[in-house]
Amino acid sequence: MAGESSIKVGKKAFLLSGGIVLLLMIVSGILTIALPSGTFERISDGGRTLVVNGSYQELPKGNYPFWRWFTAPVEILFGPENITPIVLCLFIIIVGGSIAVLEYAGVMEALIGFLVIRFAKKKYLLLAIIIFFFMFVSAFVAIYEGMIPMIIFIIPIAISLGWDSLTGLGMSLLPLAFGLAASVTNPFTVGLAQQIADLPMFSGSLLRILFFLVVYGGLSFFVIRYAKKVESNPAHSLCYAEDEGLRQKLRSGIGGVQDMTEKNKLKALIWFVVCISLAIFAVMLSSQLPGLSSLAFPVMGLFFLIGGLGGGAWAGIKAGAIGRSFGKGVRNMIPGIVLVLMAYSVKHIIVTGMIMDTILYMAAELIRQAPPMAAAFLVYAATLVMNFFIGSASAKAMLMMPLLTPLADIVGITRQTAVMAFDFGDGFSNMIFPTNPSLLIGLSFSVVGYTKWMHWTWKLQLGILLTTSAFLAFAVLIHFGPF
Repeated sequence: MAGESSIKVGKKAFLLSGGIVLLLMIVSGILTIALPSGTFERISDGGRTLVVNGSYQELPKGNYPFWRWFTAPVEILFGPENITPIVLCLFIIIVGGSIAVLEYAGVMEALIGFLVIRFAKKKYLLLAIIIFFFMFVSAFVAIYEGMIPMIIFIIPIAISLGWDSLTGLGMSLLPLAFGLAASVTNPFTVGLAQQIADLPMFSGSLLRILFFLVVYGGLSFFVIRYAKKVESNPAHSLCYAEDEGLRQKLRSGIGGVQDMTEKNKLKALIWFVVCISLAIFAVMLSSQLPGLSSLAFPVMGLFFLIGGLGGGAWAGIKAGAIGRSFGKGVRNMIPGIVLVLMAYSVKHIIVTGMIMDTILYMAAELIRQAPPMAAAFLVYAATLVMNFFIGSASAKAMLMMPLLTPLADIVGITRQTAVMAFDFGDGFSNMIFPTNPSLLIGLSFSVVGYTKWMHWTWKLQLGILLTTSAFLAFAVLIHFGPF
């Protein structure tokens, strides 16, 4: 029989995270009662659906019973925007099952062992390079969601090098989100927002590159400092107890098949590495083609499935054992699927209660009455609020930028500054809000729960808030342009 997969959502982490998201669902439901219903008109422009500035109007309150707040996680599977959550759930199932097969075959053990031996004497250089790589592909190449499965490999590497799961997340999940907020040529954050604001594509890159480097330096310092603390005394790890199971597996070997030949392991490893390399290449290619940009999760999931099942076959494992391993991996990920559906239901509740546009209208009115410096920070704050409900950067850009562009002209800040404030508000909070599915998926690939995550990152997030505020104030003072 296949052994237990190391990829699973712990009971305590699930209950704590689920309780927090459930509370947010209830708060969202209460808001549908407390706030007036309203809507903006929308137009289609080049395949994009944009709101029409000045078209907001209140609507009569609809009949939205409170019990539907709790059925929302099921309703979204049958709603008009059901494709994304269904794809994410399938993605989690495929990755969880495939990794379980690879663990059983000993492929994960071989891959991790090779990397640890290769970089044992250059571990902190490896850490800095990995952080830069994840930040770079997010900020410059527009890959975010497609790289999240790589967390599965980074965490065991971190533990094998004497660190812990939080260090692994700091090498992968954090730089992905921070790269999104420090975007330089990401077409779905900076590019789309600038296009809607009629700015030259990727203009203002010099200041953005400087910001990218500052954020990279701060993040690297934070993660390396923590890693050294854990290495000097493993008991200082905030997830020492949670990591014990994976530590034991890494010491004794993850694979469940003891008599597998090294030749078969090598074949399986080569097959899987080739599949993942092709997956990363395909995701990079699709990110540069607007019509294919939404395929990151399906493409990565497909290659993981081919790599996992094919790796098991190359390793000489019988079909029945592959199926049992895959099934155990799937069962381990069911709590993660539940959390993702609950996270998506928060947006579903406020959209069904018809208060999404009301929240946006109220934010716009606050910005309209503010002086330039305050207006820039209100744009930042408004994006933070909207990011609580809408995780997609491109969806927020199409919703907010048609309103923020004329507001920027009215209050006396440049459109470029408004784009920067939007980008800051969109990116960093992805690692704070439990309503963000990408955060929950990333955490579900580890033993770290949401509360533990926040306990570890809150000081870093505070530092980033101060850094972004300084850059935003500077942008207002210099009239960051070209306009």
